Amino acid sequence: MAYKLKTTATDENVVGFLNTVDPKEKREDCLRLLDMMQDITGEKAVLWGKIIGFGKYKYKASSYDAEYLKTGFAPRAAGISVYLMTGYEDYSKYLTKLGKHKKGKSCLNIKKLEDLDLEVLKTMIKLDWDKMSERYPD
Repeated sequence: MAYKLKTTATDENVVGFLNTVDPKEKREDCLRLLDMMQDITGEKAVLWGKIIGFGKYKYKASSYDAEYLKTGFAPRAAGISVYLMTGYEDYSKYLTKLGKHKKGKSCLNIKKLEDLDLEVLKTMIKLDWDKMSERYPD
């Protein structure tokens, strides 16, 4: 039996999904991120499970081929996760200026956008998008 990823692209309505996010402040932040990431990537948002993704790339794991989002974000119980798929190796100077956040393996965990310098966040998303697009051209 072939391996199947749990997180895959769907045809579900992204804005419809985001309109279910509570509280209202988190929903508004997610809608702002949606617009911001669409502007940065030039891609239409796609719902990957409960992650809003932009672009996709194909990769080969040891026993299967798969595809995943190039960048995206997800509303979570404790806040919002912004996915920077290339990691943080080149972002230290931005992380010190970003504002209140926590780092996951490939995501920034934030409580609310007002805690951040949005220009720094946009720069980080753009740099990550460009790196992913270079590594995985369409």
